[in-house]
Amino acid sequence: MVDGADGEALLGRLAEGSNPAEWPAALAELGRDLGRLVGALRRPLAPAFLELVAGTRPWADDRRVAGVLVQNPRTPVHVAQRLVASLYWRDLAGAALNPFVASTVRLRAEGLLAEQLGELRLGDRIALARLATPPVLRLLLGDADPRVLAGALLNPRLQEPQLVTALRFENAARALLEAAAASPRWRGSYAVRLELVLQRRTPLPVALSLLTGLVEADLRRVIRGTALPALLRAAAQRAMESRNPRR
Repeated sequence: MVDGADGEALLGRLAEGSNPAEWPAALAELGRDLGRLVGALRRPLAPAFLELVAGTRPWADDRRVAGVLVQNPRTPVHVAQRLVASLYWRDLAGAALNPFVASTVRLRAEGLLAEQLGELRLGDRIALARLATPPVLRLLLGDADPRVLAGALLNPRLQEPQLVTALRFENAARALLEAAAASPRWRGSYAVRLELVLQRRTPLPVALSLLTGLVEADLRRVIRGTALPALLRAAAQRAMESRNPRR
């Protein structure tokens, strides 16, 4: 097996794209150790060599090889587009996150992830929630498991407007409302607290606990919210009166 300085020299020639006649033998040599081949394919090798790998069996049929090829920015886009449908979910998530991957490939990866959510095991959904991109996060915010929601709420790619929109949905899940109210990251957000109070599906004890932090203009919105529980509206009225006692 070519290794050490000779191995680096081989990878250097593959990166330069020199001597294509050498490529099949080089692939056969690298392919004797799949881990070594996968590591090599993360390097900035010649696009034509990467395309050769994608079209040569048995490596063309290996999903681990496909995963690194799709995420290598030098893989031709038409090759990455062909391979992306065969990826494991983690490689789909990696491709969707990789800013150096072509936008069409990233979008395709996100679409495939969205299609596969219903088939993923709980542990995989929890892991995905922590690293998903916004289009997939939007779907994960509808998950019924609190552990998935906790991961999604901690995902650094989740932005306040996206969460507020999810809380505003007429059919927002109780699990999401409770998780957002308890989230260390989001319970300090005024916009999130307000949306939880205005959401009629928020458990009453949660909404009441958030009420006193609202400004007067928003307390008036609660008082006028005919779809909200009468007890919540009455509590908002008392909060208003306590701030403006009659003289």
